[in-house]
Amino acid sequence: MVVLAAVSCRQRGDGPFHPRPFPMVSVPSMMTDSREAASYLAGHFWDEFTDTSFLFPCDSMLVNGVERAGVEQAYANWLAVLDMADPDEAAESVERMFGQIVSMESTDTSSNVFESMTELTSKYLYDPNSPFRDEDLYLPFVKGLSECRFVPEGRRVGYEYDAEMCALNRKGTAAADFVFCDRNGRRYSLYGIKADYVILFFSNPGCTACKQIIDELNSDARISDMISAGRLAVLNIYIDSDLAEWKKYMPIYPDSWYNGYDPDYVIRTDVLYNVRAIPSLYLLDKDKKVLMKDVPQEKLFRWLENIPS
Repeated sequence: MVVLAAVSCRQRGDGPFHPRPFPMVSVPSMMTDSREAASYLAGHFWDEFTDTSFLFPCDSMLVNGVERAGVEQAYANWLAVLDMADPDEAAESVERMFGQIVSMESTDTSSNVFESMTELTSKYLYDPNSPFRDEDLYLPFVKGLSECRFVPEGRRVGYEYDAEMCALNRKGTAAADFVFCDRNGRRYSLYGIKADYVILFFSNPGCTACKQIIDELNSDARISDMISAGRLAVLNIYIDSDLAEWKKYMPIYPDSWYNGYDPDYVIRTDVLYNVRAIPSLYLLDKDKKVLMKDVPQEKLFRWLENIPS
């Protein structure tokens, strides 16, 4: 099959094959609305690359005729487009891309497109350290992996679990409620917090990245004013068991925040939230509907800057 791929490539030109640039898709000229254009481009971004009319070489350096670095750069560009598209259509675009790479695998099982795109999607959308992570976008992809005949059965079980975790507390749904205690043992609930917006902040004492978030939030005068006015609340929650260490760290936490711990360990044991790494940030509205889920801090801060005064 690899030989056939090389032959079909050479039918496009004379001489030996050279890596091709990533084939871009054009937005129809009649689309003038930026979000509509982004949604179209998001959905059709991979059309030319996954077109099975011609099969291009795949090896350790090439993915369907494109250098690996070029494919990864295209993936990063696609993520920027997804961010500008309608959220529902962005998720549909991920699902469409998954269908396209499955179709390529069906056409040529020696191709590395399926494996390469799976690796990139996991790296960018699900790695807890990725600044582009987005479980809502990863969900249709990992759900497809959990049901895909090209994935070994043993790995499908793991993907099925990941899909279940990604389905928790999705954007637009009501966040799971829970009880927490402050340092004096007084009990509160997430839904008992009254504010237009709630930042749900999973943190650990001694965590450097957590301290950076604390300092940035605490030094922002506008955020402090919103907290004072009751428009914003920060729930800084500890979900592990070393309460002595947590209490020693208490002077670091702002008094204007809700600083608590999970007394019954239900967040982890009952998997109310998919906390894969610390820190983890959520943004909720006044009804505790999820606006942002495990959001990179830079994206949260940009969003907060645009809240009307």
